[in-house]
Amino acid sequence: MRTAAEWKELYLQPGFHEKYRYEGHDLGACCSAAGTRFLLWSPVAEAVTLCLYRDGDCSPVYRKIRMQRRERGVWSWETEEPLHGVYYDYRLIIEGEAVRSADPCAKACGVNGRRSMVVDLARTEPEGWDADRAPEQPAESVIYELHVKEFSWDENGGFPEAYRGTYLAFLCEDTTLAGDGEHVTGCAYLRELGVTHLQLMPVYDFGSVDEAGPRDGFNWGYDPLNYNVPEGSYSTDAFHGEVRIRELREMIQSLHRQGFRVIMDVVYNHTYSLDSWFQRTVPWYYYRLEDSGAPSDGSGCGNDVACERPMCADYILDSVLYWAREYHMDGFRFDLMGLLTTDLMNRIQAALDAEFGPGEKLVYGEPWAAGATAMENGAKGALKENFGMLDEKIGMFCDDTRDAIKGSVFEKKEPGFVSGAEGLAGRLLNGVRAWCGDKGAVVKSPAQILTYVSAHDNQTLWDKLAETIPPDRRVCADADSAGPAGEGKNVFLSGTGEFTGGEWRMQANRLAAAVYMTCQGRIFLLSGEEFARTKEGLCDSYNAPVELNRLDWTRAWKQRELVKYYQGLIALRKQLPGLCDKTSRAWKRISGAWGTDRTVGFFVDNSGEYPSRWRKLYIIYNSRPQGIAVCVPEGRWEVLVDFRSSFLWKAPRQVKGELCVPPVSALVLGQVPAPSVML
Repeated sequence: MRTAAEWKELYLQPGFHEKYRYEGHDLGACCSAAGTRFLLWSPVAEAVTLCLYRDGDCSPVYRKIRMQRRERGVWSWETEEPLHGVYYDYRLIIEGEAVRSADPCAKACGVNGRRSMVVDLARTEPEGWDADRAPEQPAESVIYELHVKEFSWDENGGFPEAYRGTYLAFLCEDTTLAGDGEHVTGCAYLRELGVTHLQLMPVYDFGSVDEAGPRDGFNWGYDPLNYNVPEGSYSTDAFHGEVRIRELREMIQSLHRQGFRVIMDVVYNHTYSLDSWFQRTVPWYYYRLEDSGAPSDGSGCGNDVACERPMCADYILDSVLYWAREYHMDGFRFDLMGLLTTDLMNRIQAALDAEFGPGEKLVYGEPWAAGATAMENGAKGALKENFGMLDEKIGMFCDDTRDAIKGSVFEKKEPGFVSGAEGLAGRLLNGVRAWCGDKGAVVKSPAQILTYVSAHDNQTLWDKLAETIPPDRRVCADADSAGPAGEGKNVFLSGTGEFTGGEWRMQANRLAAAVYMTCQGRIFLLSGEEFARTKEGLCDSYNAPVELNRLDWTRAWKQRELVKYYQGLIALRKQLPGLCDKTSRAWKRISGAWGTDRTVGFFVDNSGEYPSRWRKLYIIYNSRPQGIAVCVPEGRWEVLVDFRSSFLWKAPRQVKGELCVPPVSALVLGQVPAPSVML
């Protein structure tokens, strides 16, 4: 058989794609009441046999069919018999060697994805599926990252035992802590928090959890096995391929009914292993190779998918559209998007816009890679430096703002602004404007920026603060340290004394939330950040026990004051067009910016298409261990947020003169118009 380098040479020949690119969008097994058709693309195969099975696990072949070679490297067989529920795989002869492979385009599979399954999708629709619609696109999105198993695994979450860790837990709309009927958990809790979009960590079929093993098997799921099939370990029955399809659809239908949009985390940059269905059907076509023939490893996972090759790009585009059509997904988060090409990302956005309406489906991702990749034919990766080449609706996670706020995710002990680092005022103010407006900026509008401080990768925010704010550190908490309170001066910190390290950490958490939620861009947060979620300091818990990863619903109520602070910030933000503006000129709303090493202030023009009580905002961040004095400008100003409460806007009180902003806190003021004068 050819070497890897020889396969690469074959695929780079100009005539290969001219002869073998298949432009149909119907590969895989298609089944309906009218019959079943199988199509497999393998231009290098000499013969292909379709093998049928009674189950998806260990039953023997009951029928073998020799497939017919068609044009453009496609093999086919069809029958008038509906084969819904029948399992299958292929036996290929490639360069004289026999290879067994499941179907790369399968829509269903048996346990652990070893065999593909024929499915009539119409027979897996829950009642009312045709009428399922996402809630209206909100004026401002708040994206909350969730793992299916983490969400409901905690026995105190109030979920039925049979549903814990499964898709069906999301159908439980009114769970409470240990079933006490008082302290809401689950979806009811998320509704109260103000979340608009749930970003699901991978729900396609991945290879790192044994679906036939114990229920507590855990992994984040960044290990794609069958791209177009739901993961079986989240279903109540992984052995019957139709069950996981129906239950994931029921989950999405329920979330839509409860007012949430659903975003799917997709991982098209690498596969679980090189021994994939891609590799078995068309050796080395779907993977990047170095000139030496070694697999490219820009993903850090042992392989990089070659999405610049036409059939690979078509596969990814078709897969995204499939999830949008058949599972009603409302958006897509692309893992290591920097390994995908700008051309492909633009094609995906254009196709979603054309079919569902401009901007109806959110598209964003990580604008980086884990390392260099052997991209071919001059293709450009969707990296930060190439973001100017992308459609302005495609978004990216902003690690610059994240690291300015809390410190580097790669250096545990490195502090950020909220934990005492100096010299970050300029970066924070860039973050406030969503990195728009600077000379040479590649960001076209705040719609392209996801402003956040924590995600599943690296430490949780609370654990990062624990590393940078030791518990034995004590901080002066004297509100009067900015000077004596005189007439017209308002002091918001009662009493004097010291913060302990733990208290400072909580203040820093509140400040971090206030900073990123008063920046322009789209808001994103890791599930549980709002209740000081901890993973005991573990950076990447991708394969740690579920007991460590699960959402601790008891902690959510123990930290209810912090949760309430997040809730108020989210509710207020939705009323502030000056921060929610996603147009290319939104950055011009920011004015009067000032900063020192550990303090920042700025004004926001808050006029907009939808009414807001406040026509202008004045926002101050203070990370110093002392209070700072600021002067309130002329006019009628109200306190909306301070270090204690983010709900002051509900019953605002007017202030004037000089204010003291307490240590490690944010202050948000809103200006209201002067009352009309009757003549």
